[in-house]
Amino acid sequence: MDETGCGFCHVPEETAYLRTPHVRIPLDVVQYYLFEVPDHFDDHPAAMRRLLPQAARAMADGSLDAIGCGAHGLSRVDWRSWPAEQAAAIEAFLHAWWQDALTRPDPPYGIDEIFDTCATIARTVTPFLDGWGRSPAADAHLVHCTDGWLYDLLSDRSPFSWWQDDSEDAGLADLRSWLAGPGAVRLRAQGEPDLAVRAELLALPYDERWAHPYWASASATN
Repeated sequence: MDETGCGFCHVPEETAYLRTPHVRIPLDVVQYYLFEVPDHFDDHPAAMRRLLPQAARAMADGSLDAIGCGAHGLSRVDWRSWPAEQAAAIEAFLHAWWQDALTRPDPPYGIDEIFDTCATIARTVTPFLDGWGRSPAADAHLVHCTDGWLYDLLSDRSPFSWWQDDSEDAGLADLRSWLAGPGAVRLRAQGEPDLAVRAELLALPYDERWAHPYWASASATN
C-alpha cells in the first residue's frame, strides 16, 4: 500500500502507519482515520482494511473516544465484495458486537449508536432486530431505542445520522415494520403500552397516524 493521505489534513508520520504492516497504530490515529472522508485517501478501502483489526478491538472494548461522530469508514466501502473470509469476519464481528452490547446494562457506547453503526455498516437492520434477545438489559435497551427512534420515524424522518446510501430506504421500512409488529408486542409485554401504541402507529399512512385518537389521550399529552 502506497497511501499518501491528504497533504492538508494528514500528518505524514500518521499516514506512514497505513503504509507499514505489522506496526501498531496509535489509538488516536485509528479514531481519526476511521471516520475520515474517503476522498482524503488514495485507496480508502485499503486504508480501512489496514485499520480494521485495531478498530474492531477498540469498538468492542470501548477504547475509542466515540462512535457516531461521523460515517464509519466501513459503511463507505463495499466490504461484501472483499474476499469471502474477510467479509464473513466483518459480518460475524458486527453480530457479536451487537449481541454483547445487548447483554450490558451500560455498554461502552450508547446502545442506539451501536445499533446505528452496525446497521449502516451492514446496510440492513434486519439481523440486528431479529437478534434482539430477551433479558432485562436487552428489554431496557429496546425501550430506550424505540423512544428515540419514534421521535423521527413518526414524522417520516430517519433516525440514522450517517446512513447515506441507497439501502437506507429499505432499512427504514424494515425498522418501521418491525417496531409496529414484533417490537410493539414486546413493548406491551414489558409494561410499556404507551410506547407500544406509538410504535403501532408506524403502520398507518402519515395523515392517519397523526389523526389517530391516541394523540388526544392523557398519556399522549403528558
